Amino acid sequence: MAFEGLSEKLQGALRKLNGKGKLTEQTVKEGMREVRMALLEADVNYAVAKKFIKNVTEKCVGQEVLASLTPGQQVIKIVNEEMTQLMGGSVAKLTWSSSTPTIYMLCGLQGAGKTTMAAKLAGYLAKQGKKPMLAACDIYRPAAIKQLQVVGQQVGVPVFEKGTQDPVKTAREAVEYARYYQRDVLIIDTAGRLHIDVELMDELVRIRDTVKPQEILLVVDAMTGQDAVNVAQSFNEKLAIDGVILTKLDGDTRGGAALSVREVTGKPIKFSGIGEKLTDIEPFYPDRMASRILGMGDVLTLIDKAQEAFDDQDVDKLSRKVKASELTLEDFLEQMQSMKKMGGIKSMLGMLPGISSKDIDGVDDDAMKKPEAIIRSMTPRERRNPGILNASRRKRIAAGSGTSVQEVNQLLRQFDQAKQMMKQMTQMKGRGRMKALMKNLPRQ
Repeated sequence: MAFEGLSEKLQGALRKLNGKGKLTEQTVKEGMREVRMALLEADVNYAVAKKFIKNVTEKCVGQEVLASLTPGQQVIKIVNEEMTQLMGGSVAKLTWSSSTPTIYMLCGLQGAGKTTMAAKLAGYLAKQGKKPMLAACDIYRPAAIKQLQVVGQQVGVPVFEKGTQDPVKTAREAVEYARYYQRDVLIIDTAGRLHIDVELMDELVRIRDTVKPQEILLVVDAMTGQDAVNVAQSFNEKLAIDGVILTKLDGDTRGGAALSVREVTGKPIKFSGIGEKLTDIEPFYPDRMASRILGMGDVLTLIDKAQEAFDDQDVDKLSRKVKASELTLEDFLEQMQSMKKMGGIKSMLGMLPGISSKDIDGVDDDAMKKPEAIIRSMTPRERRNPGILNASRRKRIAAGSGTSVQEVNQLLRQFDQAKQMMKQMTQMKGRGRMKALMKNLPRQ
């Protein structure tokens, strides 16, 4: 879960303030000291943390907050707003060139995940209806070109490469190739180094001046904390970057990079890498990220993922089947696949309000593997008509899926319970349905 340590410490400090019936200037300042320590431990830039605490404290000690009936909630609201502003305020979208192709140049240090991110971005844009192409301009790292070809193939995007010829020449030829074959987006994967040096920067400047990219996007490893901010600052001074992409936000990230990079460089975070899969990329929403950090959840991103995973026609079809009591195990299997597309159970739970990392520690994303294996071991007729599953059939299915008869029986019971629950939900109308859903939402 992203920012696990920071989230727990911040929520703990704010919970103390929220628990007080009345706030004084002294209690606010004591609470902000704890918040400041949490930020510094998360490797947030010292100057950024100091400014953040100053802004929050000034707003919190105003008469309106101290005299409020719910001062603790007011403080949380102010912290949320300031954190959102700290990370950019609003989502920063990619800009587009008036001429084809729009060129995005990716740069960064070696090991930040730049090549994989190039493919992730290409796949993301392809889903938006674009026709991207990748250009391999890292001729120094062993197998870098091969890696880009492999990940490019996996997302269905062509890769332009010219071996170990001058990267500047390769970039120029890639632009001509993309224009000729009407690829409307060109993503250039440039070379990285273990550290910033003159030779690296000189090559990047020459590529920039030759192809004139629409945007230069710096890929930084969020797990490096304050070092990521220093890297961003150095690249920005040399190249005048247009935005940042944070990778490995799903790891044990302290949060320093996400909370500092916008303030230090003045450049927005445009995307974040949230996993190892090539589909694990999402636009960076400062307000949603602030809500996640403060334990308020991220229901909007959950809705976005659901819309991607579930086709409207499939939802209507499923709804009709539920109402007519015609739900089958094939439908059950399809829903499991859709949940996988949304990132798994842990990812989904992490976006719900009031759910902490402790709450989902015992949740196993592999829990769906056994039910999936059981259903796949059935014949199409058995999936459509679970009522025919007698003892001998269940024994055969258990042997075929590497499970026990008891586990097969358990799945069938869960299926029956799910059918009943879904039928009840479809029978609820209007306000009653909303009340039922709200009642079952986790609370802070």
